[in-house]
Amino acid sequence: MKLVRYGAAGREKPGLIDADGRLRSLAGVIPDLTGTQLAPLALRKLQRLKAGRLPLVRGKPRLGPPIANVGKLIGIGFNYAEHTARAGMTLPTEPLIFMKAVTAISGPDDPIRIPKGAKKTDWEVELAFVIGTRATRVKERDALSHIAGYLVCNDVSERSYQFDRGGT
Repeated sequence: MKLVRYGAAGREKPGLIDADGRLRSLAGVIPDLTGTQLAPLALRKLQRLKAGRLPLVRGKPRLGPPIANVGKLIGIGFNYAEHTARAGMTLPTEPLIFMKAVTAISGPDDPIRIPKGAKKTDWEVELAFVIGTRATRVKERDALSHIAGYLVCNDVSERSYQFDRGGT
């Protein structure tokens, strides 16, 4: 099941992409794609929907950020050994955890805001995952049960801020 949000920035509506690649509206089913709709029980209800009975969305509306009202955006640095080696860095012994502002979340074709004076803007394609249930001190064997879904993320960073100024 491919869940999406579509429409003008700030006024997105929930939808899904059906098996034939057509955009269908979920607006009459759920108010938006938020944490509430990503909890296991709510996701099971969405999975039981007959996509073909949902209204087709006409035209080619903008796809927005995939989730509304995101609480936090957490990243894990140096998670790809080959990229770390190419950058001349060494893999850390512990995960390098960082946060990004949720205002940095955008739709797949939205413009990216690059800071004034940026000199080393860089990007990486990342596999992202959405936590659908509250998770604290989760055992490794239980981690996947907290994931509501996966998405592709374009992680953009200004490397001069990150490496030349002594921090991120």
